[in-house]
Amino acid sequence: MRVASPRGPKNNVRVTTAAGMRMIFSNRRGILAGAAALAAGSVSAGVLAKANVKSAKGAQGMLIVNALGGLENPNLALTRKQSDNPVAMDNVDIDDRTISDARASGLNAVNVTLGYVAGPEEPYEETIRTIAMWDDVLRSRPNDLLRVEKAADILRARAENKIGVIYGFQNAAMMGNDASRVATFAGLGVRVIQLTYNPRNQLGDGSMVPENKGLTDFGREVVAQLNAHRVMVDLSHSGQNTCLDAARVSQAPISINHTGCRALMDLPRNKTDEELRLVASKGGFVGIYFMPYLKADGHPHAEDVVAHIDHAVNVCGEDCVGIGTDGSVTPIDDLGLYQAALAKEVADRAKAGIGATGERADTYPFVIDLRGVDQFRKLEGLLKAKGYSEARIEKIMGRNFLRFATAIWG
Repeated sequence: MRVASPRGPKNNVRVTTAAGMRMIFSNRRGILAGAAALAAGSVSAGVLAKANVKSAKGAQGMLIVNALGGLENPNLALTRKQSDNPVAMDNVDIDDRTISDARASGLNAVNVTLGYVAGPEEPYEETIRTIAMWDDVLRSRPNDLLRVEKAADILRARAENKIGVIYGFQNAAMMGNDASRVATFAGLGVRVIQLTYNPRNQLGDGSMVPENKGLTDFGREVVAQLNAHRVMVDLSHSGQNTCLDAARVSQAPISINHTGCRALMDLPRNKTDEELRLVASKGGFVGIYFMPYLKADGHPHAEDVVAHIDHAVNVCGEDCVGIGTDGSVTPIDDLGLYQAALAKEVADRAKAGIGATGERADTYPFVIDLRGVDQFRKLEGLLKAKGYSEARIEKIMGRNFLRFATAIWG
């Protein structure tokens, strides 16, 4: 996730559009915009069009779980002054359009990022503050949003026509030197904790640390506590050895909720076959993102997402692969206006030492032809056109995450 967003003063919890996660760079979340649909790879446009028509009903009927994404209207952040901290969270930009678009897309649940990611804020205090902000948002929209604490809550959200909100962290720096804090966060409803962001923290090396030292002794303590409190151990953004170490020491299956395949695109944010295979062998989960790291030029299309999903299925098996788009459903309306904000975002991330190889001012943190309310239906159509069965597609769109969540959360 590249997280960011133009925003105003802290604690600006305006609950129609309140506490915010970064809109811009990936905060995955933010930035999708809806347009140009291209056919995938060798699949002709005509075949794709037919596949989309045939799959429209199926996609809406499928369980769709985004293992890491956003739930916001990124256009709201573009109306505010942009923060110098590219991963600060001062507003949660959920409005009626956000909910309408999410429902129209067929989305049933999404793992959203809250808590400290990077910056000058004290990590523990910042994390508690952002959890409270999201709690306020959920309380303000009881007919639209449902906090997910057990796997069954994903199905309940679907049955009640709500969006299930999974609380997740993309950095465990807020643990300080006290692994018992896991219990506090689990008690506050956090269900996914990613061990590192791109740099090193006290648990281990992130994806951008050349030394690639792996999990620390404290990291092992935290993994043990996450297992004890039934919280997902997420190794997205981690260094290779940190991921491998965590998979080996964890007593429960682990996940890589948003990544690509390094065998197809050799960038630090993508995972090696060794990592993918080990996570899958332990019963874990791998989510493929819709991010620039999927392609050498930084401008992937839907066909590249399909290629990375297909590679992951070949390595991990069809029962362990899903989607973690790293983006929102609601698209950006004015890409010209967004471009200036994106350039500042990329520069600020580089200055703060939290950027990743492959990020540039011209690389959108989304896939140009997989955005907006049709993104999931289109992906389903592409997978059908590739020859995937309905049952396999259902697993990828949400059933595999539900299986994994059941193993961890009960």
